[in-house]
Amino acid sequence: MSEKIWILAAYLVVVNIATFALFGYDKWCSQHDRWRVPEAKLLFWAAIGGAIGAGAAMEFFHHKTLHAKFKFGVPLLLFVQIILIGLLAVNPNNIVGRLLNL
Repeated sequence: MSEKIWILAAYLVVVNIATFALFGYDKWCSQHDRWRVPEAKLLFWAAIGGAIGAGAAMEFFHHKTLHAKFKFGVPLLLFVQIILIGLLAVNPNNIVGRLLNL
C-alpha cells in the first residue's frame, strides 16, 4: 500500500507544478497579446489535484485573483482535496481509498 501512496504523492506534485506553470503561461500570454489558456482548462487542472499550484500561481503571478470562479472556486477545491487526503491518511480503507484502489 505504501507504494501507492508514493505514487499518489508524486502525482500531486507533478499536477501542482503543471498547474502553476499553466497559470504562469496564461499570465504571460495575457501580457503579450497571445492566445490565452481557456478558464475551463485552468479550473480542470486545479480540480484534478492542482489546487495548491493554482492558488500559489494566483498569488505569485497576481493572476485571476478578481474572477469569482477562481477567487472562491480554487480555495473550495483545495478544501475538498485536503479533506480527501485527510480521509486517506486516517483510514486508507475508507471509500476514498477504495475508489483509488489503495
